[in-house]
Amino acid sequence: MLHSLKGEFQRAGSALRDPEEDDVRILIAEDDAILADGLTYSLRDAGYSVDRVRTGIEADAALSTGEFDLLILDLGLPKMGGLEVLKRLRSRGSAVPVLFLTAADGVNDRVRGLDMGADDYLAKPFALAELAARVRALARRGHSAAAGATLRHGDLSYDQVGKVAAIGGQILELSARELALLEIFLQRPGRMVSKERIVDVLCQWGDELSTNAVEVYIHRLRRKLESGDVEITTVRGLGYCLQKVRAA
Repeated sequence: MLHSLKGEFQRAGSALRDPEEDDVRILIAEDDAILADGLTYSLRDAGYSVDRVRTGIEADAALSTGEFDLLILDLGLPKMGGLEVLKRLRSRGSAVPVLFLTAADGVNDRVRGLDMGADDYLAKPFALAELAARVRALARRGHSAAAGATLRHGDLSYDQVGKVAAIGGQILELSARELALLEIFLQRPGRMVSKERIVDVLCQWGDELSTNAVEVYIHRLRRKLESGDVEITTVRGLGYCLQKVRAA
């Protein structure tokens, strides 16, 4: 059964990916092993980066510490229900798009999920073509919103279209990698960003990057932000966080 399902997902895989979307990371929270395997196989085959968890507790932990561009969330998760996972996600201020999966007769759950901040839903069983369309639409929505926004934290701002960073209106002289690093932090102000995530993003520039090199870029960026009211703090053993400077 699993083999045939994977075959169906593989045939549909080419329809899943929007060529305009790059570096889209998806978290699948689904306890049905066959369905989760099929979704994971198909999305990875289409070129997406995919992580998978089986319980609500695992989903909440992953969303608290990791960075994702789309969440596919089963409402019937064990140990912590999907609605609670969604509630906690939105209470942390996260705007990551959420596509939730529910039983065909779960009308009340659908209403509650949408009211709590989910972006779309699919009732099981669903057609792969429909899943493909929903994934593309939500990934594109998040990409377009990010691409057209000016990110701000304190008196620090970053125009993602013009690739210009400024503190209090004064333009900062930053290298391409420093700008990319700053963008990572401004997309997640006040939240921890792991060294591994930074390496993944900065390595898109075409060569390998060590965690020691990340520390060098962090040091350079810190110095250039000293005139503002934000700072990059170290979360020992885990990563870094962009925070407002605490008053003395």
